[in-house]
Amino acid sequence: MARYDAVLFDVDGTLIHSSPGILATMEYTFSQMGIDPKGIDLTRYLGPPLRRSFGEHFADEASVEKMVEIYRDRYAEFGCHDCQVFDGVKPMLEWLKQAGIRLYTATSKPTVVAAPILEEQGLAGYFDFIGGASEDKSVDTKTAVMQQVLRRPELQSARVLMVGDRHDDMRGAADCGVPAAAVLYGYGSEEELRPFAPVFTAQTCQQLADYILEV
Repeated sequence: MARYDAVLFDVDGTLIHSSPGILATMEYTFSQMGIDPKGIDLTRYLGPPLRRSFGEHFADEASVEKMVEIYRDRYAEFGCHDCQVFDGVKPMLEWLKQAGIRLYTATSKPTVVAAPILEEQGLAGYFDFIGGASEDKSVDTKTAVMQQVLRRPELQSARVLMVGDRHDDMRGAADCGVPAAAVLYGYGSEEELRPFAPVFTAQTCQQLADYILEV
């Protein structure tokens, strides 16, 4: 018997290796705003919400919103296609679906951005619901995204697990009172994730599936 009835998955760094497209779009966005991206560790921004990341460089809301607009326009045209599914993700999702586990996403990407990417990469059909951020500020953190997904009626008495690769995923799970599993094949490090005491840490998709299915 599986340990959980439902699993919420982060997308970037957990299901999809999306860093090439994201980093290229980040470089373009900073350059358009007159900031030399060579002096910035852009990998820090793989995962967190855009507004929080850009807010580290501009204090005024107008500039942050301009950066978000530049990023999203560029990403929609080029960056969203420069990604690939991590090894083992599709078999893992197939095993979980066959076991009757409900699958959801909980991504900081806006749903309107995440859904086409998952469709293009052949993953959309595995999910009962694609949960993501809003384009405005109303649902703009991982905690808010998770809360939105967890309000679904079929999850009210379910045993739910959150799976992710960055501290935002772990913090969101903690805020929502949901256990979290960490994956180390993505963009976060064990040092980053360990303080949140994930219930399981996986090096591979196979290990994660075995844990969920109690193999």
